[in-house]
Amino acid sequence: MRASWRIFFIGGMASYRALFTWLTPWILIPTFVLAPLFELLFFAFVGKDAGVGDNTFYLIGNGISSAAVPCLFAMGNTIANERYTQTLGLLLASPARRLPLFLGRALPVILNGFCVAVVALALGAVVLRVSLPVGAWAPILAVTAVASFSCTGLGLVAAAIGLRVRETATLSNIVLGVLLVFTGVNVAVAVLPPWMQSVSQVLPLTHGIEAARELAGGRSLADVAPLVRDEVVIGIVFAAIGFAMLLWMERESRRHASLELA
Repeated sequence: MRASWRIFFIGGMASYRALFTWLTPWILIPTFVLAPLFELLFFAFVGKDAGVGDNTFYLIGNGISSAAVPCLFAMGNTIANERYTQTLGLLLASPARRLPLFLGRALPVILNGFCVAVVALALGAVVLRVSLPVGAWAPILAVTAVASFSCTGLGLVAAAIGLRVRETATLSNIVLGVLLVFTGVNVAVAVLPPWMQSVSQVLPLTHGIEAARELAGGRSLADVAPLVRDEVVIGIVFAAIGFAMLLWMERESRRHASLELA
């Protein structure tokens, strides 16, 4: 049990640090600070010019959705980079239990996504001059953490696919685009076609963004508890699917010698 906890915490942190060993820390600023902020400002000004939504609407939607960038890309790259550096075979040959091995890599990603979203929300509120109720900030941050967890669950699915495909970044870009369109980031879910509304209900972010918007409007955390619960359940389901896919892909790679194929 002690070894599993070491793999979960120390192994996960070491894997996360390896994602950025070839970068200077300054690269993180445009990636995790400037890019989400300018994306938020772009949609806020376009939406205002079109007469759709207000600054609070776009601040909450884009601020929370910015967590999806590290949650999808970092989670997927934890596997893709192992393949690229040809250490994936050694990793899978180890006797380490798979649950702490893979889920431990998700914990730093959740924290990364949460921090990116918090920075985007704070800077966006200052630039757009959005004044949220003081008492709403803590519940909104709690919902943001839940949304980061949920997105990381989806990222784990991309990581599993990374055991077989050549490039997970392309897949993560596609998934990110789907989230931006379907989850009410910049267009309210209520105005989407019925089939899109149905899809949005099973995707991460949808319920988290809706809950955060209601909190910004003066509702309490107890009022939005069902939305937060749904977001947690979606994250758990995607994480379970991703973990099951990782185990299946690993077995298939052993059977067909496909680990180093792309």
